[in-house]
Amino acid sequence: MVRWRKHFTQLLNINAINDVRQTEIHTAETNLPQQSALEVDLAIEKLKGHKSPGNDQIPPEFIKARGIKIRYYVHKLTVSIWNKEEFPEK
Repeated sequence: MVRWRKHFTQLLNINAINDVRQTEIHTAETNLPQQSALEVDLAIEKLKGHKSPGNDQIPPEFIKARGIKIRYYVHKLTVSIWNKEEFPEK
């Protein structure tokens, strides 16, 4: 273990690390814009028909056939999930 620590310390130019587990790892989150209504429309159009529904038990044909109204609600839902970073309970 000491050999690996020394190797990666030299490799990554990290000085004076006593314990690798205590080192903080910082990740940069990218600030991606939320999905536009057009992107949601394009994704819905790409849904393939005659496929089994997913966990939500909604067949893709239903989503495609419902038109603009369902697309509005799907977009609203995806924006909500994006902003809150969590799925709604029900």
